[in-house]
Amino acid sequence: MIGRMTKAKASWGSVRKLPSGRYQARYRVDGRMAAAPTTFRTKRDAEAYLSTVRADMERGTWVNPMAGKVTLREYSTKWLEQRPDLRPRTVELYEGELRLHILPVLGDLELAKLTPTKVRDWHSALLKADRPGNTTVAKCYRLLHAILNTAVADELLVRNPGGIKGAGQEKAPERPIASIPQVFEIADTIEPRFRAMVLVGAFVGLRLGEMLALTRERIDLLHGRIKVVEQYQELKDGTHILGPPKSDAGIRTVAIPAMLKPELEAHLATYAAPGKKGLVFCGPNGQPLRRATWYSAWNRTMAELGIEGMKPHDLRHTGNTLAAMTGASTKELMARFGQSTSRAALIYQHATQDRDHEIAEALNGMIEANLKQRPTGTDASPSRKMAQ
Repeated sequence: MIGRMTKAKASWGSVRKLPSGRYQARYRVDGRMAAAPTTFRTKRDAEAYLSTVRADMERGTWVNPMAGKVTLREYSTKWLEQRPDLRPRTVELYEGELRLHILPVLGDLELAKLTPTKVRDWHSALLKADRPGNTTVAKCYRLLHAILNTAVADELLVRNPGGIKGAGQEKAPERPIASIPQVFEIADTIEPRFRAMVLVGAFVGLRLGEMLALTRERIDLLHGRIKVVEQYQELKDGTHILGPPKSDAGIRTVAIPAMLKPELEAHLATYAAPGKKGLVFCGPNGQPLRRATWYSAWNRTMAELGIEGMKPHDLRHTGNTLAAMTGASTKELMARFGQSTSRAALIYQHATQDRDHEIAEALNGMIEANLKQRPTGTDASPSRKMAQ
């Protein structure tokens, strides 16, 4: 049974009768008086409302009903603006996910009206649609969940309404892996300018952005290693943004299989931009290589060879798999391929460079063994390829 408010509580809140005969409850928030979002039939109902608000405030679970009036569209725009740490390409991706898949359904809803049911209905409809794929749906859910978590921290919501178990987990299909002979078949067929990119992607395992940012001074052929410190991100308008690798662990030194040295020497002599700051993999004018140019060359090669479903990033997946076949541990693989979050980087940073050279040597042995088995007439030495 709810009793009358004490004098102290009454000074915090009050109830008054309106000309309509209904009752209005008012209470103090941040030094100002705020009214309940609705009026009440009886004075007792209004006092009960004030008692509930007071109890929620003392428990730390109260949310200002006026705060949740902001729409998801308005809040998500502000959310992005307040994250200067996001990479430009990431901002583009988030903006696209919001514009195409989240805001058309949920954008005009006030945060306070964004219920678990509405989030589940949105997620279910997205999964049933022909597009996007399940991977994109998982990314959209993770983005929405992150935005709503911030809304909770901002005390605009009591709890995150997006609590769908497993919805943020990507279930991407298994990617194809190229065999060593297939890697060389691709390298032999693709335009000579991209031959070394294929081999570095497969046998060193650099990400595309890392390869595109690679300069002459980062390649040490004498000691057989490549230093990765930067990557290029290309925005939709074609602008190239130079920045750090994907994670802290992406800054690394990677050993090169010995058979790649003459390939890289030939490439540097023919296609790389001049000077120690010159880009290794660049356009004919020495400027950053456009992703579209690389993908076009790749797609033409796939069509010529009759290979279906293989993407350029599968070269890196191939390199990871081949390195694992040498007996490298998970820690060593993570160090070699720069695969970790900042937290994981601390775990994997103890992998030694000496051991990475052993992995590269083992890879080289696998590659050379396969090269010896290639039919006569398929020799595609760097000098022959560059002369074409």
